[in-house]
Amino acid sequence: MQDVLLFSYGTLRQPDVQIALFGRMVEGTADAMIGWRSRMIEITDAEVIAKSGTRWHPMVEPSESDDDAVEGMVFRISQADLASADAYEVDYVRREVRLRSGLTAWVYGDPEG
Repeated sequence: MQDVLLFSYGTLRQPDVQIALFGRMVEGTADAMIGWRSRMIEITDAEVIAKSGTRWHPMVEPSESDDDAVEGMVFRISQADLASADAYEVDYVRREVRLRSGLTAWVYGDPEG
């Protein structure tokens, strides 16, 4: 099965979250989403809070300025890992974005953005 690229700017970069979701640490490469910005939202799902250790998580949304960028990491994961991430990211929608590097990756962001 082919690996997929997943960009994370938030809790998916945390070792404890990766171990809880994927059963291991995943290595990534620094990258960024150009023309996006982030803000904090309050998560209410008890399982997500237990895994991340916090109820406050970042959320990305499109910006009107190409000067804005959201820094993060791009991970190469399996389809099964992506399904685990989908189950964890309950307040987000997954969409494809083009990164500064030119790669296209999945990212979780604002359902209305």
